[in-house]
Amino acid sequence: MSNEHYFASSPESELKLRTIHARIAGRVYELQTANGIFSPEHIDAGTQVLLANVPQPPPGGNVLDLGTGWGPIALTLAIESPRSTVWAVDVNERALDLVRRNAEIVGATNIRAVTPDQVPDDVTFTTIWSNPLIRVGKNELHGLLEKWLPRLDAASDGWLVVQRNLGSDSLHRWLQATFPDDFTFVRTATNKGYRVLRARKK
Repeated sequence: MSNEHYFASSPESELKLRTIHARIAGRVYELQTANGIFSPEHIDAGTQVLLANVPQPPPGGNVLDLGTGWGPIALTLAIESPRSTVWAVDVNERALDLVRRNAEIVGATNIRAVTPDQVPDDVTFTTIWSNPLIRVGKNELHGLLEKWLPRLDAASDGWLVVQRNLGSDSLHRWLQATFPDDFTFVRTATNKGYRVLRARKK
């Protein structure tokens, strides 16, 4: 990937669409990706580990895919929980356009692909699934989690996948120190160098 960061809001490179085959919720689809976004060639390893180690999403309510990219997590949530509203959140407008294209391909009408400031302040979530943007830097990452994790409903779970060599254990410790009274954090799976953390809102 070039130094044009996939967490830029508006990639400057010329849009080059590509079609990939990806397995979403047990079915292979021809989906759209492009340059200037995260993992345009395939579903990245971290997202694969997350999707293989989360339970079925809640049957309804608002659910959040934080850092959606071209949408594999949001599409899975939308297909597996068709009565929910899936908020696919990213700062990258190109990625959000791809999520909308891919939602149409899979027939998911319950996805809202939006920037963070387009999520109404009063919306809370029955679950959060995220392969968070570790490479934005520790301060930015911590700010994201401090903003979004408290918006989980009581007794609901958030699921994060973090690469071990990019600081999953230190992030786990930071989460426990930052939210000692409101959440419990448990490592639920380890695979391919990634760890899945469950954040349960008390």
